[in-house]
Amino acid sequence: MNNLNVDRFYGDEHSQDRVALVEDPFDAGLARVNLIESANHSLDISYHVLHEGKASEVFFSSIISAADRGVQVRVLLDGVFHNLRGSMKDILYVFTDHPNIQLKFYEPLDLSRPWTWNNRLHDKLIIIDKKYAMIGGRNIGDKYFAPEGYEGASNDRDVVIINTNQNLFHESVTSQMKDYFDDVWDHEFSKVPLTQLSKRQEVAAKEKLNLLRHFPETFYSTYPEFIQKDMNWLEQSFPTNKITFIHNPISRMNKEPWVWYELTSLMEHAEKSILIQSPYIIPNHDMMKHLNEDVVTADEILMLTNSLAATSNMIAYSGYMKSREDIATYSTVDLYEFQSSTRQLHMKSFLFDSRISVVGSFNFDPRSTFLSTESMVVIDSVEFASALQDEVETVLTEQSLLVGSNGSYDRSSHVEAEHVSFFKAAITKMLSIPMRFFQYML
Repeated sequence: MNNLNVDRFYGDEHSQDRVALVEDPFDAGLARVNLIESANHSLDISYHVLHEGKASEVFFSSIISAADRGVQVRVLLDGVFHNLRGSMKDILYVFTDHPNIQLKFYEPLDLSRPWTWNNRLHDKLIIIDKKYAMIGGRNIGDKYFAPEGYEGASNDRDVVIINTNQNLFHESVTSQMKDYFDDVWDHEFSKVPLTQLSKRQEVAAKEKLNLLRHFPETFYSTYPEFIQKDMNWLEQSFPTNKITFIHNPISRMNKEPWVWYELTSLMEHAEKSILIQSPYIIPNHDMMKHLNEDVVTADEILMLTNSLAATSNMIAYSGYMKSREDIATYSTVDLYEFQSSTRQLHMKSFLFDSRISVVGSFNFDPRSTFLSTESMVVIDSVEFASALQDEVETVLTEQSLLVGSNGSYDRSSHVEAEHVSFFKAAITKMLSIPMRFFQYML
């Protein structure tokens, strides 16, 4: 099945779908507010995790504003990592209480059913009416929208899709995304967390709702620049020949790796170049063969991931250590690592022959391949591919180092290897031993 026909990803002329690239953290926050504010009828939102902070408050406030003006809102969150507990539990009550908001958790935590624990929702989707959709790697939290100098920030990437002909909605990729959201929403794995609130919960919901309704007054007076930047999506967007939505199946345990099948087919058919950017690169044996020059014949393969200094996920990096030098020894692969002590990369993107771009939630690891829900868009657009390539190559040349075949960095005249503390290096090294037995979960 992994030798799929990639011709379906190509178009011969411009389609009705255009696409905009969103890289800047500030723009990413502004884009979400702008898109939610543009909703007139429906707003579908799917996220893996929500973190407490200003970014989440802005996000929740925007959702409430949409619901208050009659937009029908559906919010779908992962059942383990949603974070609507503790100090954020009042949001759960608000969403449950509001007549225009529906909330579901995908595969809620059930300690008595261990076969459900690894079935996690990893999608990051927003679908607005029949006109817009956003997909990418960002969760909701301050670190994903943070300015320079913010300790522990995550650089990420979104794309905004504009359907320019809503009368032909069924021909737009936004229709495919809507159908997928409906399938996950209606699935037996997705549960309503609360059906009725207690008196105490009703009081908490009303108090939090009042705060969210008045939150913009304080926030925008403190950060006026957040409402001064115009977001003209048509002007910012690129034409496309075709956009196709791909996703993993909705199932438990080891999934049939649909997204991986599509990506490896594109890798095998690439002739000139392949560019892979992922925060985590943890290939198992079967995944490694797709970096072999006997299988993938492209002239050049560039891979970009986090260095040990940059990553905040030492467990994932410990799994990467096992194959790091093996990847670097492939003659056709140039493996780069991002150097920073304050930021990490969280983008998940592929680029084939400077024409086909794939952006979404899929990490280059077994968890994304076999365990989690994952979704990506495959974009046929030379113009978009050029913009994406420029962004990645800037990071490659100005902030990253090439990993040599012995695991050390090749010398660079303008990039230095970031210092790694003894503690972080030692812990990661120790973790790499037991993680060999749990690689399928990383």
